[in-house]
Amino acid sequence: MQWDGSVAVAAFSHGVAVLAFGALAVLLLRPAWRQRPHARAMGGAAAITAAWAGWAMAAAAAASSAPVLLDLQGVADALRSASWLALLMQLSSAGWRLLAGAMLLPAAALAVALQPGASPLLHAGLPLASSVMGMLLVEHLYRSAPQNTRWGIKFACLGIGALFAFDFYLYSDAMLLRHVNPDIWAARGSVNALSAPLLAMAMARGPVWTPGLRLSRQIMFHSAALLGAAMYLIAMAVSAWYLRYIGGAWGALMQLACLCGAAMLLAAVLFSGAMRARLKLFIGKHFYQGRYDYREEWQRFTRALADDAGGLSERAIQAMAGLVESPAGMLWLRREDDLFRPATRWNMPLPDADERADSPLCRLLAVRGWVVDLPEWRRQPGRYEGLPPPAWSAGVWLIVPLMLDRSLFGFICLALPRTALQLNWEVRDVLKIAGSQAASYLAHRASADSLAVARQFESFNRMSTFIVHDLKNLVSQLSLLLVNAEKHKANPAFQDDMLETLSHSLGKMKHLLLKLRRDDAPDAAAPLQLDQLLMRVVQLHAGSEPRPSLELRSAGLTVMANARRLECVIGHLIQNAIEATPRAGQVAVRMYENDGAAVIELSDTGHGMSEQFVRERLFQPFVSTKAAGMGIGVFESREYLREIGGQLQVASAPSQGTTFRVTLPLHKESEHGQE
Repeated sequence: MQWDGSVAVAAFSHGVAVLAFGALAVLLLRPAWRQRPHARAMGGAAAITAAWAGWAMAAAAAASSAPVLLDLQGVADALRSASWLALLMQLSSAGWRLLAGAMLLPAAALAVALQPGASPLLHAGLPLASSVMGMLLVEHLYRSAPQNTRWGIKFACLGIGALFAFDFYLYSDAMLLRHVNPDIWAARGSVNALSAPLLAMAMARGPVWTPGLRLSRQIMFHSAALLGAAMYLIAMAVSAWYLRYIGGAWGALMQLACLCGAAMLLAAVLFSGAMRARLKLFIGKHFYQGRYDYREEWQRFTRALADDAGGLSERAIQAMAGLVESPAGMLWLRREDDLFRPATRWNMPLPDADERADSPLCRLLAVRGWVVDLPEWRRQPGRYEGLPPPAWSAGVWLIVPLMLDRSLFGFICLALPRTALQLNWEVRDVLKIAGSQAASYLAHRASADSLAVARQFESFNRMSTFIVHDLKNLVSQLSLLLVNAEKHKANPAFQDDMLETLSHSLGKMKHLLLKLRRDDAPDAAAPLQLDQLLMRVVQLHAGSEPRPSLELRSAGLTVMANARRLECVIGHLIQNAIEATPRAGQVAVRMYENDGAAVIELSDTGHGMSEQFVRERLFQPFVSTKAAGMGIGVFESREYLREIGGQLQVASAPSQGTTFRVTLPLHKESEHGQE
């Protein structure tokens, strides 16, 4: 490329830059200004910039033609960029690690510039990366400054930012067109000279520079990811150009394949949870004294618990897992029988197990408040009183206690993290505090649910009161009718009125009985033959479709229960199974003895229920999927079975059917005598 008439323009433009930055350097290095904060550093950078402009002016005036980028001019460019980057790092006090990383780019550009045979694209690519770093640091410097100090530093940020912004424009144009535009190169000196007055104005205002680069971890993470992606794309572009340069006829194919493969690899890395976790860990470890930005983490944790999307239990697991980059977890909660059982899972199967409140694990969590490290427990059982870890804990990394009012409300189990994490005191303390926060939210939600149920029972009781009132009115009418019958029984008109009144009263009572089928009399338990009860209940549903079948694998099983109440329980479960099963399906009732108890299984091939519905809604009172249902049938059935020492369990899957299992303790007359 020939520079032609642009030589004189370039020489004049860079001469203006020599005068502007030379004057700025003299001004800042005078004794009156030298004592101002960072005046010497800015004066040194201005002096180096003046020398750079002088070299460019001399090179432009000495020859009418030149290579795309003169080697010695590249050295001057690298020194100029390094001086302003060093000033930015001094203003921000970001530490020697970040300083070394920032200075690596101009150092690499200097090393390339000293190699005469280096590719022209490398000559442009590395200064382009330096300009990107400079603009990022200027933006961070201004953003991290307190609001009341930005008045003093804004002109300095504008001036230095303009230097790097024009370099970015110059070298990005050179990367695209594979040569430096002589007009842009000629204007570089004049544009740079415009920054000198801005810098002088900034120093004249006597700004209070920020004491440190106060970057949030989120900003640092995104900036590092953006910078890494930019450097990667620049390197891949240079590689693709080199492949095309040496590839001959195959060059275009090799270049296209390289670019597409590089783009897919970059996308895979950017969307990789493990890579993001490693980058966050690296930034927190090398650029900050503590691992966590507590303000950011607490806001994120609180927002996750307060969000209405999804279930609170699952959100609590995800929020806790996010603190240690864990990809899975499960929540255990304390139930009414003082057993801790798994309640919710996230990317982890729930074990079929429970933990007693006085078990070794619960004692460690409740008494000592430990965050239990399962791998450490297996390696060093002596630290855990020589006790074996729970049998269900395979695949679990951490167990975090959920403490509420100095008692163990539950605990969260977390899987191994995406990247290696040092479990120090800071991580343990954060997990403990987060566990207490999660426990308070979960307890508040449980209290709110209990209060809602209590209010619903109150409404139900009010409805019962109204029904009793109506029954009293009907009783009064019938009593009056009976009194008058002795006097007017021979009167045909009275007989007609009496029949009409009885018919009306009967209809109202039937309607009321449909709403309230349980009286106030206590339910007396007595020995009850299950086979006879089951045959009677199944026979009552013989006209239904599908017709339930009965299989008695054991005969003569006797339990202590109220016949009417237990018949209602079994009948309700059979009726639910029939309503949930198509006519071509099957409903089966089986009874057998198992481990000293009578087991009644009611299976159907209906539409089934999801695990979440069974866990969260099936046994909730006043929750019904039927249009006319009151939602207390299954709840009432389970409560009565618990009253007589039994259990009600359910296994179901969508489109696969449901199985209810009723377990009742056997009654043996030899132990209790004849009833």
